[in-house]
Amino acid sequence: MRAIVTVIGRDRVGIIAEVSGALAAAGVNILDITQTVTREYFTMIMLTDTSGFGGAFSELADSLEAFGEKLGMSIRIQREDIFEAMHRV
Repeated sequence: MRAIVTVIGRDRVGIIAEVSGALAAAGVNILDITQTVTREYFTMIMLTDTSGFGGAFSELADSLEAFGEKLGMSIRIQREDIFEAMHRV
């Protein structure tokens, strides 16, 4: 299943490495990535393939949220179909 991961927080060195490492450890593949820094705020959006994750999607969401809290960031994941439905104009 494809999913959208968003990461938001204060910019610092190593955010992309830490988040991509956590995703790789969970068996999640990054298909596309975009990131930007506006003043001191870092924002990243990734399109991922979660088919390599062995657990329930809610477990992955909870673990990424907890990891984000540990980093002082907001990390969220949504299934691609839900993300698309929410952002249709």
